Amino acid sequence: MAGPKPSKPSIIRTNVYSLTLILFLCIFSYLFGLWQHGGPTSLLPATTSTTTVVDIACSTATATATAPKTIDFTAHHVAATSSEAVMKTYPLCNISYSEYTPCQDGKRSLKFSRRRLIYRERHCPAKSELLKCRVPAPYGYRNPFAWPTSRDLVWYANVPHKELTVEKAVQNWIRYEGDRFRFPGGGTMFPNGADAYIDDIGKLINLNDGSIRTAIDTGCGVASWGAYLLSRNIITMSFAPRDTHEAQVQFALERGVPALIGVLAAERLPYPSRAFDMAHCSRCLIPWNQFGGIYLIEVDRVLRPRGYWILSGPPINWKKHARGWQRTKEDLNKEQTAIENVAKSLCWEKIKEKGDIAIWRKPINHLNCKTNQKLSQNPPFCPVQDPDKAWYTQMGTCLTRLPEVSSNRETAGGELAKWPQRLNAVPPRISKGTVKGITPEIFQQNSELWKKRLSYYKAMNNQLGQSGRYRNILDMNAHLGGFAAALIDFPVWVMNVVPAEAKINTLGVIYERGLIGTYTNWCEAMSTYPRTYDLIHADSVFSLYKDRCETEDILLEMDRILRPEGGVIFRDDVDELVKVKRIIDALKWQSQIVDHEDGPLEREKLLFAVKLYWTAPAEETASESS
Repeated sequence: MAGPKPSKPSIIRTNVYSLTLILFLCIFSYLFGLWQHGGPTSLLPATTSTTTVVDIACSTATATATAPKTIDFTAHHVAATSSEAVMKTYPLCNISYSEYTPCQDGKRSLKFSRRRLIYRERHCPAKSELLKCRVPAPYGYRNPFAWPTSRDLVWYANVPHKELTVEKAVQNWIRYEGDRFRFPGGGTMFPNGADAYIDDIGKLINLNDGSIRTAIDTGCGVASWGAYLLSRNIITMSFAPRDTHEAQVQFALERGVPALIGVLAAERLPYPSRAFDMAHCSRCLIPWNQFGGIYLIEVDRVLRPRGYWILSGPPINWKKHARGWQRTKEDLNKEQTAIENVAKSLCWEKIKEKGDIAIWRKPINHLNCKTNQKLSQNPPFCPVQDPDKAWYTQMGTCLTRLPEVSSNRETAGGELAKWPQRLNAVPPRISKGTVKGITPEIFQQNSELWKKRLSYYKAMNNQLGQSGRYRNILDMNAHLGGFAAALIDFPVWVMNVVPAEAKINTLGVIYERGLIGTYTNWCEAMSTYPRTYDLIHADSVFSLYKDRCETEDILLEMDRILRPEGGVIFRDDVDELVKVKRIIDALKWQSQIVDHEDGPLEREKLLFAVKLYWTAPAEETASESS
C-alpha cells in the first residue's frame, strides 16, 4: 500500500537545497583550480587574444609521496605523453654536415648508375639513416645582405667555396673579395653580363609585354640569368645538379634567387605540364640530341603552348666557336642538325638564330601536329595519362598531349591573361573545370581569404612588414598559391610546394597565376641546401602527414633548411600544434600558439616560431677545414 505523498512545498525545498549545494561545489572547484594555476597566463600582451598551451608532465614512478598533487581543469586535446618524450633533446650534428643535402648525398649517389646521370637524381636515405640532430651553420655565418644588394654580394662565411672563382674566373661568374663574394652577372656564354645577354634575347622576342612571366633555366650555374630577369617581372625556376661545380644552387639561394637542386636524367622534372612560358639552356651540357630526344620531349611537357626554348652555346654558332670548344666543325654541325630534327619532330618552329642564340617556339595546339605525324617521324603521342604527374615519374619518349581544341587558332588549355592581371584572373584550369572541386567562386574567395590572413600574420609578426627582413619564403602546402599572391607587393619570392600526397594537384593553377613551385613529399628531404629559407609557412602540413611519417622528422628538415633567426608560421589543428610545439621547444626555437584570426572558438590555431641564431664552434670548424 503506497505511503502518503510528500507535499509540494517539501519537494521544492529539497530541490532548492540540492541546486544550492551543486552551485557551491562548482564555484569552489573553479576557484580552487584557478588558485592552483596562479590565474591565466599569456605569451602575448594582455590586449592580444591568445591561446596558451600548458604542458603537464605525467607522473612517474620516481615521484615522491609528499609531492603536491596538481589538479588540471584545462581541456586536453591530445593523449598524455611520457615524460621521456617531452624531455627529448636533439644534439648538434658534426660540422661536416653543415651543407648536408640528404637526397643528393654524394656518397650515396655512387651506388647508382652513371648512365644518363641517374646517380645525380634524388636518392633519399632510409628511415634508419635519418639524422636526429640539428645541422649547424658554419662558424662566422651572417644574415644575408638584403635584396636587391644580395643579388650581387654574398658573405664568404655563409658559402665558403672558392672553387668557382678559379674555375670560372675568365667567365665573370663570381669574384672573391675579402670577406665576401661578388657576382658581376657573367656566365659562360655571356661574359659581358646577364643584363646585356637578356637585352640580346629581348631583341628577338618580346620580354616586356607581360606574356612571358615564368621561366625555367636548366643547368643554371649561379642563376645570374634568373637573377637579372626578376627586374623584368619574369620569375625563373633555376636548377642544377650537385656536382663538381660545388655550391651553384647554394650560391643562387644565398643571393635571394629561386633555385632547386635538380637534373635532367631519367625522371620527369617536378613541375606540372604547361608550366613555363620560356625555357633556357646556356651551355648547360645537356645532350639534347641523344636518347631519342628525351630531354627536349620533357622540356616540351613543361612548356606552355606558344612558349619559347632558348639555346646558346654548343653547337649554336659553331662556325665561330669550333676551335675554342676544341671540337671539329663536322661534329658540331652534326649535333646541331640532330637538335633541329628533334625540335621539328615536336612540331616546334625555329623563329630566330642570331649570333650565339637560337630560339624555337612550341605550337599553340596539336591539331597540325597530329596531321603531320602521319607523314613524318614524329614521336608518338603518349597514351591518355596525367601529364601533371611528375613526382618520381619516369620520362617517356612520347609527346605529351595538349588539351583538345576545336580550331587552329585556339590555345590548348586556355589562354592566359598577361602579367600582372594574370595573378588574380581565374586560371584556365579552374574556368575549364579540370581541377576537381575548385570553382571560379572558390578561387576568388580563397584569394580574399589570404589577404585577410596575411593582415593577421602581420599583426602577430611585425617583421613581415619590414622591407628586407625576409627574401626566400617557402609555402609547404600552397594549395592555390593564395599566400604567395597576397605577398606579391613585398620584396620576396615564394617557393610554392604542392605535396605529392595532396588530395588535389593544384600546382598547374599556381603556375597559371604566374607563380612558381614544385612537388615534394615532406616525409623526405627537400632538394635544397641547409639555411635556404628566411620564412616557412606550414598550413595543415602536420594534419596531412599524420600517420604517414614522424612529426619530428619533418621538423628536423624544416630546421635544416631554415636560416638562423628565420621564422615559421604553423597553421593547423590544435592537437597537431601541441605536438609540434613540444618538439620545436626541444629544437631550441622560440614559439607561441595564438588564436585563429576568427577567434578562440576555432579548433585551428596558429603557432609562430623563430629559430635562434647559433653556429658550429670555431675550433670544430677549423678542425674540419684542416
